[in-house]
Amino acid sequence: MTTTIERPRLVPVGDNATRIWGMTNAERLRRIARAQKLDGAERPAEPAGAVLLANLDYAFDPNWTTHLARLPDTMVTRGDVPVLAHVIDPATRRAVEDAMLAGTASPATGLRVIAAEDEAGILNEALRKRERPFAERLVPENIQSIERASYQGAYKGVTDLLTKYLWPEWAFALTRLAARIGVTPNGVTALGTLGCVLATVAFWYGWFWTGLAVGLAFMVLDTVDGKLARCTITSSAIGNIWDHGIDLVHPPFWWWAWAVGCAPYGRPLDDGTFWIVMATMIAGYVAQRVIEGAFMRLYGMHIHVWERFDSRFRLVTARRNPNMVILFASLLIGRPDWGIVAVAGWTLLSLIVHFVRLLQAFAVRARGGAILSWLV
Repeated sequence: MTTTIERPRLVPVGDNATRIWGMTNAERLRRIARAQKLDGAERPAEPAGAVLLANLDYAFDPNWTTHLARLPDTMVTRGDVPVLAHVIDPATRRAVEDAMLAGTASPATGLRVIAAEDEAGILNEALRKRERPFAERLVPENIQSIERASYQGAYKGVTDLLTKYLWPEWAFALTRLAARIGVTPNGVTALGTLGCVLATVAFWYGWFWTGLAVGLAFMVLDTVDGKLARCTITSSAIGNIWDHGIDLVHPPFWWWAWAVGCAPYGRPLDDGTFWIVMATMIAGYVAQRVIEGAFMRLYGMHIHVWERFDSRFRLVTARRNPNMVILFASLLIGRPDWGIVAVAGWTLLSLIVHFVRLLQAFAVRARGGAILSWLV
């Protein structure tokens, strides 16, 4: 028999004028409630049923509310002070509210306590990492550290080497700026889309350095729009489709344009090489996506989080960013034609690796083994 847990109402406790990501904590809580369908963050005149109390003296990772919404009679604390509490009993609610308002430890209420500063983490499958969500006192001197924690919490743990190591600081600064001046995530995506198209045109005409510069700006903005949406809690269905649609569609056009641009640059590919390269890259790109989708459908997780090898290989697998490193290196020696051939070869090798990993997963399941993420 399945027990249905009542969705709590997210209720603010206290007040706080300090802003985070350009908004008040109360507005941030309302956005969290709307995004997680917790019936809005408004204080009911006469509370009834389950509530998720949120102490506005603290800023916290939205993963905490997602987690606690499934755990009645549970409280998250920071330095023993209640930050969030999923309560049903009215008397317990009053006791926890009083402790939040006073900034003191809650009296014994029978609630399970999770200390936010403990090392135990939560697996965030969407972002492919195990994490310890932040919960910090929101005061002016903590704004930058809280925003950095919020930004890092929105970062994928398993991604390519450029996104992971090269431009997190650039993207963080741009994300903060966009939030301060009120630029929306879709506005960032629109600017990035323009850059993506301009880079394609530049590659087509053999203006490779210009294309790389514009493409680099696009790739950074491609990180910023998602982080801005998560940090300001303004994700939308349209924005998600737009962002992921551009990510999915544009790489083959870039590779095609690069191969064509080798001719005006002065390093043309012969017809046979051109078509072999294009067939390998486009077929390999599509096939890798199919394998990733099949793995997700069969085992309920990304192929890149199965075992440690898969996460490490994701750093360099033949996706856009690692491929651009290869093309950049080839341009340094004046041989963009060698670069596109190398990318085709790397695409084929990456496809073989992913196909073998899929077959290995089939074998594990056939032997009765479980396919589990090493991050669990």
